Amino acid sequence: MATLDRLKQALRTQIKETMLQEQKPLSDERYSAGFEVLVEGSKMSYQEFIIPQLNQLLKFLVGSRSSASVLEVGPGPRSVLGHLPDRLRRKIGKYVAFEPNGLFAKRLTESLSSTHPKEAVLPSLEHPVVIHQRPFAIPESMELDNNIDTGNAEDKYDIVLLCQSMYGMKDKGKIIEHALSMVRDVPEKGMVVVFHRNGSLDFHGLVCSRTVSFNTSVVRVVEDEEVLNNFARFIAGFDTEDTEIGNAIRADWRQVCRTLGRREEASPAHLQFSAPVFMFVFTQDATSLPELTAQVPLADSSSTIKNWIARSHRPASVFKPTDVQQVQQCVRWALKHGFSLTVIGGGHSGHCLWTTVVSIDMGAFDQIHIITKGDDGGAGSDASSFVVVEAGCKTGDIVRKTMAAGLTVPLGARPSVGAGLWLQGGIGHLARQYGLACDAIVGAVMVSVKSGQVFCVGYVPSQHQPTEAVLPEYEHDLLWAMKGAGTNFGIVISVTFKTYPAPTYVVRDWISPLSGINETRSRISDFDRLIAKKLQRNSSVDGYLYRDAGQLRLGMTMIERYTTELASAPPTPTMGDSIWGPEAKVQVVNGVDLFETELYVSTLHGGHGGGKTSSFKRCVFLKDIGEARLSYLLAAAIETCPTPLCYLHLLHGGGAVGDVAADTTAFGCRAFDFACVVTGVWHRGLDHTQAAQTAVQWVYDVANKLLPLSCGAYGADLGADPRDVALAAKAFGPNLPRLARLKCKLDPCKVLAHACPLFTEPMEQKLVILVTGESGSGKDFCAELWLAVMRCFYESLKVRIVSISDVTKHEYAMVTGADLNLLRNDRTYKEQHRSGMTAFFQRQVQQRPRLPEEHFLNIVYSEADADVLLITGMRDKAPVAAFSHLVPDRRLLEVYVQVSEQTRQIRRGRQSSITSDDRADGQIDGNLIIPDHCPSLIFNNEVTGKEAAESFAQDHLLPFLHDDLQQLAGMVRSKPDFPRQGTNFRHVLGISQQPSGLALCTSLLRTHFAGNWAKIDAIVCCEAGGFIYASPLASQIHVPLVPIRKAGKLPPPTVSVVTARSYISSLAIENQKEERMEIERDAIPKGASVAVVDDVLSSGKTLCTVLHLLGKVGIPAENVSIIVVAELPLHGGRQLVREHGFGRVNIRSLLVFDGA
Repeated sequence: MATLDRLKQALRTQIKETMLQEQKPLSDERYSAGFEVLVEGSKMSYQEFIIPQLNQLLKFLVGSRSSASVLEVGPGPRSVLGHLPDRLRRKIGKYVAFEPNGLFAKRLTESLSSTHPKEAVLPSLEHPVVIHQRPFAIPESMELDNNIDTGNAEDKYDIVLLCQSMYGMKDKGKIIEHALSMVRDVPEKGMVVVFHRNGSLDFHGLVCSRTVSFNTSVVRVVEDEEVLNNFARFIAGFDTEDTEIGNAIRADWRQVCRTLGRREEASPAHLQFSAPVFMFVFTQDATSLPELTAQVPLADSSSTIKNWIARSHRPASVFKPTDVQQVQQCVRWALKHGFSLTVIGGGHSGHCLWTTVVSIDMGAFDQIHIITKGDDGGAGSDASSFVVVEAGCKTGDIVRKTMAAGLTVPLGARPSVGAGLWLQGGIGHLARQYGLACDAIVGAVMVSVKSGQVFCVGYVPSQHQPTEAVLPEYEHDLLWAMKGAGTNFGIVISVTFKTYPAPTYVVRDWISPLSGINETRSRISDFDRLIAKKLQRNSSVDGYLYRDAGQLRLGMTMIERYTTELASAPPTPTMGDSIWGPEAKVQVVNGVDLFETELYVSTLHGGHGGGKTSSFKRCVFLKDIGEARLSYLLAAAIETCPTPLCYLHLLHGGGAVGDVAADTTAFGCRAFDFACVVTGVWHRGLDHTQAAQTAVQWVYDVANKLLPLSCGAYGADLGADPRDVALAAKAFGPNLPRLARLKCKLDPCKVLAHACPLFTEPMEQKLVILVTGESGSGKDFCAELWLAVMRCFYESLKVRIVSISDVTKHEYAMVTGADLNLLRNDRTYKEQHRSGMTAFFQRQVQQRPRLPEEHFLNIVYSEADADVLLITGMRDKAPVAAFSHLVPDRRLLEVYVQVSEQTRQIRRGRQSSITSDDRADGQIDGNLIIPDHCPSLIFNNEVTGKEAAESFAQDHLLPFLHDDLQQLAGMVRSKPDFPRQGTNFRHVLGISQQPSGLALCTSLLRTHFAGNWAKIDAIVCCEAGGFIYASPLASQIHVPLVPIRKAGKLPPPTVSVVTARSYISSLAIENQKEERMEIERDAIPKGASVAVVDDVLSSGKTLCTVLHLLGKVGIPAENVSIIVVAELPLHGGRQLVREHGFGRVNIRSLLVFDGA
């Protein structure tokens, strides 16, 4: 899929010199027509990126007492501000625009002129709209008092917005400086915001305060002659005369569009072009670079950056500090001005350089010091020796220096990689014997990106501790995080490793030609079962799936520790010999020479070394690669590789890697047999061409297909690309929440914003809606309508629909040969295979009982950035109770789509007669199917048409997206390590300490109650938190308040039951004596309807106690509804309530948190 830049070049090359007279500028009408095609085709970038980013950026306006003024440059016929939520649009009091296109200026004026409150784009304007029908040009003088007609020469703006309007502007740095001269110098306000379809812009030394990319954005264009004519003119930037030659040019242009555009199976009538979008935010500090230049030397321009993506970025500047104090100066400068930094170590990272961001080259820190026991007074770890490595060193240098002393460190597999690899894992050939590189870390010196202080973390030999270094407050947490996620928490100066005896290696290579996918699968299975699983941990074996000279091949490299016994013994057949015959090559090498024995360096395609090629990699961790599904995916992946240089590297794991518990270090993905490195490769001269983009997309496609069957992903390669979101969500296993909290604590200003993403944005109440119901009930239809309603009311939200059954359909089609496209899109065909798919899935669950959980988690992880996720195709009973603890940072709602059995059968294309096999899972009551548990909501879908579904969404789903819930969530403080270390306490009672907190909470409890208050006879609450929130609610509803208290605190007669302590009480109180809770026996009439109100639902023990008590005084479970202020799903409270027989009780919570 070609980029728009590539398309532009191709269109312009069609104009030969003899045809130059056919060119003419685009008229306003033609420009307008092309612009409309582009905007219509770019809806995804607006919905998924531009509008959400603007919404996030301008949230500060909501809490501001004053209105904001906006200057928009080149808005087109409609301002993008019109897509923001109403609460933000109402904060804009002044709007001025520069729009040179006369048609656009007229339509823009009309769109902003409505005085009707519901139709007004900017309903709270305090000044008349001003539209200047001319370009936003650089004045002759850049002085602030230049004569610029913006309504008033002294006018300043809070926000200057250039949304897709810098195309054709020359000297973009000067344009931004000019815009900055028109911005108010006010904290938070006062910014220039640029959206542009090119990330390699040169702003001539201006520094961004924030930059974000959306690499997956595409433009979809209808394949129609007139549409393509308009689109091609606009992209080329000029028109042609209406002559025979001009008509021929336009015909050529249409053909170029068809040739370069990609057609997708789901949308065959459209051509797609890649159109990555970038956001740059500048403040008045953007020109402060000279301040740092005066303190820290610049890097030599010859610094080698190996990563092709990083080389395409244009950093504001690259500095090369020579001592710790200069690193501190860089950090303090960034903190002072609100900037981020990137760090250059080995130069392999795709985010070591970033456009408009300052980079720190650590190349001057290149010393290696070997410390033997006794050199440091015997302090530190139990290891006999250590090596202190500065952050500018390369792996090869370390191995060479330590090997000279008879020592080694288990580092990575390439000599040129730097500190980023060691700090984020480091998987090499010694990993099976000694563990990962990060496991060998015992200490580090680093500069804090929170304060600029120098920290000594863990064990650092005294002679290598800087004199100004201090111990950090969170030393234990920081050392834990350094071992697997160390690039996120500070700028590392040096690392102290424990060392091991340096081995000599015997390296054996085999290369086996393969004849097709079936033989490939068989060979993978043999490789896994007969060789890899039988090796001792002091040996490893790597596999390589690749093509060479059109032939599919499986390469194998076995690396054994060389011993004198091995040297003196006569040659004996190895496991590889018995399966694949004699090895192609045998070598005895030391640790340095081992690097050059790698098959992909020495053998694959003539060797990949020497800078001849560029590559792109993503890595997932796999177990049991010989298993049928995995071996198929691996074989299929190499069959579909887009260039002959692509390959899969299966790097052997297990052994010592798995000996370390997942939560002992930040590197949490340890239960793997192989790290599968999916590698797209092309000749270096093809960087940034369609060939490179296709190879990159292949890497992501393969990684995402393997991800559901994986035990994690490698975080070292991941960055800001949206395609990395699903991988990053699985990069640290169970450690991700702890890492995210540490990131917020130790890098609150996001100085290291471009390291591996840890999802540290403030967690708003994300929503997962499980759309359930019997087949034929209309779940997909409803989900599509609900998505449309949510996007209509909240355009800045990322709302998506995913079918959880797609995974099963894909696997079923793979095994049976069924047509996957028809299974997804043809109802009749799907019905023919329904019983077969059901039986297939049931067999899978018998073999893998946790399969439903795996499918659910993989769906959520793959859409981790979605604000609202609608999941269809789910048939699990009580899914909220079953799955909520797996995603404790999200709110789960089940919406059960209910229809009559007769309607269901008709929609499935059957007659109304029902066989026993056709019956629904739930009960049938009055011809309606009733589920055997209590869904969050039930929608009756009997009525034809979309009005009822849309009305349901507005009345019952949109309230979960209202700002008042976000406001309430903001009142709940988080208290780490209380009441015990490792516990993240949520202070829900703190809501009542806020001036308006109790009133807001009471109002929300009243409006979000799932039942009917008019039918409630009493409110029941449990001490002590329940008393606080139930009391004002009972007063408003005008019903009695019935307390449940500890035994002995209520007058007789009472009824009591034994209760288990709540989760937080069990942590805080060591004494676990039996307790009883009681209720007054006659406080509630038997058979009454009651609402239970509590502050927190955590383990569910308290609610079970309450429900048992109510049963003993004559209140059946079906008469009880429950509403709580906050739910902590991690502790499985809903599931416990269900297991105690109360699955039909409706439980509603206002807030959801991932803590205690």
